[in-house]
Amino acid sequence: MDTTAYIFELLKIILPAIIVAGSVFLLIKQYFEKEQQRRLIELRLQSSKETLPIRLQAYERVTLLLERITPNNILVRLSSAGQTAPEFHRLLLQEIRAEFEHNLSQQLYMSPDAWDHVKQARENVLTMINKSYHALPAPQQARGTELAKRVLETLIAEEVDPTARALNVVKREAASLF
Repeated sequence: MDTTAYIFELLKIILPAIIVAGSVFLLIKQYFEKEQQRRLIELRLQSSKETLPIRLQAYERVTLLLERITPNNILVRLSSAGQTAPEFHRLLLQEIRAEFEHNLSQQLYMSPDAWDHVKQARENVLTMINKSYHALPAPQQARGTELAKRVLETLIAEEVDPTARALNVVKREAASLF
C-alpha cells in the first residue's frame, strides 16, 4: 500500500505538470504558426508593393503593342506611298514582328492565358495581312496603297478586329490587380 500511495502522490504532481507543459507547448506552437503567417503576409504585401508597378507597366506595354499592330493603326503609321505591294507587305510583317519581339519579356508579368491571347492576336494580324497580299490580282506589280486598301477591306468584311479579344483579356487582367 505504501507503493500505491507513493505512485498516487507522484501522479498528483506529474499529471498536472504534464498538462501544463502540453498546454504551454500548444500555445507556443500556435504563436509561432501565427507569427509565420503574419510574416508571410507581410512579405507578400511588400512583394506586391514592389511588383505591382512593374506588372502595370507590362500591361501598359502589351496594350500599346496590341494597339500598334491593329491593322488600321499600323497602316496609318507606316506609309504605303511610293512602295510596291511586296515592299509594303515585307515592311508590315517586319514591323509587327519587331514590335512583338520588343515586348517579349512582358509575358513574365502576365498570366499564360493572357499571353496566349496576345500571341494569337499577332498571328491573326499577320494572317490577315498575308491573305490580303495574296488576294491581290498581281501582288508583284501592285502598289503598297492597293495592299493597304485590301487589308482595310478585309478588316471591314470580317467585322472583327484581330486584336480586340486580346486587348479585352489584357484589360480585364490588369483591372483584376486592384
